[in-house]
Amino acid sequence: MDKQTPKPQDVVTKDFVNAMASAAMGVSVVTTSGNAGLFGLTVSAWSSVSVEPPIVLICINRKNRIVKAITGNNRFVVNALDVNHVELAKTFAGHPRLGKAYAFSDADWMQTPTGETLLKGASATFCCDVDSYQDVGTHRVFMGRVHAVTTDTATPLIYHNRTFGRFDPLS
Repeated sequence: MDKQTPKPQDVVTKDFVNAMASAAMGVSVVTTSGNAGLFGLTVSAWSSVSVEPPIVLICINRKNRIVKAITGNNRFVVNALDVNHVELAKTFAGHPRLGKAYAFSDADWMQTPTGETLLKGASATFCCDVDSYQDVGTHRVFMGRVHAVTTDTATPLIYHNRTFGRFDPLS
């Protein structure tokens, strides 16, 4: 190992957070609705896990009250945001420029026949039933079995170096 390469135990929280900010991520609002309530949260920590069966994962800090709601409702929706949803991303991150944090009244939502809450105009949505979850460090990692999707030609919203932006193809 090179002398300048840090060992994993030498990585401190501040450095880790700064390094993560250097990685470009798509921005989504995860919603859940049902007997445990209606909640939404801006996230960038989600990913495809499997195609057959279709499964995605989301990672949410266990201190956030949406964790209890997703666990209770046993379902969630990943709403991949469009570049026009910057203010919505801030609202569901708890930092609205105007209005109330986590307010669903600031956007156009629709209910599916099965009761999920989807964002109209999202670049994609993934309706999921919780398949499993595990607590890892400060977060709960939910595996969701996807049972419905929508897609749009919208331009996805990206987050990089603590700034919102857009994807521009190189070719």
